[in-house]
Amino acid sequence: MRKKKKLITTLVIIIIAGIFYLFENYPIKESEKNINQRVEEAPVTAENRLEVTFLDVGQADSILIENEGQYMLVDAGNNEDGPKLATYFKEEKITDFKYVIGTHPHEDHIGGLDDIINNFNIENFYMPDVVTTTKTFEDVLDALENKNVALTIPSKNDTFKLGDTNIKVLYVGKDDETDLNDTSIVLKVTYQNVSFLLTGDASTKVEENLDRKDLESTVLKVGHHGSSTATNEEFLNLVNPTYAVISVGKNNQYEHPHNTVLNTLASHNITTYRTDEDQTIEMITDGTNIEINTKRTDTNG
Repeated sequence: MRKKKKLITTLVIIIIAGIFYLFENYPIKESEKNINQRVEEAPVTAENRLEVTFLDVGQADSILIENEGQYMLVDAGNNEDGPKLATYFKEEKITDFKYVIGTHPHEDHIGGLDDIINNFNIENFYMPDVVTTTKTFEDVLDALENKNVALTIPSKNDTFKLGDTNIKVLYVGKDDETDLNDTSIVLKVTYQNVSFLLTGDASTKVEENLDRKDLESTVLKVGHHGSSTATNEEFLNLVNPTYAVISVGKNNQYEHPHNTVLNTLASHNITTYRTDEDQTIEMITDGTNIEINTKRTDTNG
């Protein structure tokens, strides 16, 4: 009987050791790896790096992205922000944009695009398949025509490169949406192990229809200026960001960002930056670490 107990004990030890060996040595499939690891905030000195700047344009959006000397602009604030953005970009020695994207045809996103089109060389211009009758929208179309720049309507899952940075279209709304916010182009910008999820003004309705496999990101540009119509608990769990950025105007009439969103971000221990408090927010990454600077820019008209 004593020998039998000893044999059973030995078998149990062998089985447990085998389980530990499998866990340590069984290769994880590439698709199962978490490529969006939570990064450390530290100075970035590497020559090859991605810079994402959330420009202070008040109650509006404008995001400048640069890698390998190539530039991309996502939205251009309100009408009065356009001339200031054009001046700022010229002071930054920018002459060409490889990509310019108007996420959706609301004035606080495309208002300054005609100034950008008129003042810079643009290789690719993207907007959703949505038509409005506003003067702001017509000014953008007129500028495109005058500069002979083609308007391209992207499709979900389209991918393109900015230097060594990968950009993927996660969503594009269509003209049948009752809310223009839900026509927003949603983008994921990835540089090695660091990624940025740019959501325009997309609501929870859109968030629920995004492919879950694409959502996890290091930085979340909070949808619709921190409105309670977006960024719910389930979405944040899926994105699992280390940082969040809210582009919003000081003392705005909409009371953005809403407390429900701020409380949800806080409950997830997400470090949150706001243009109404921090002004322009610059994030620089070498693909592993991220450096965050806040500064005053004359870009808010």
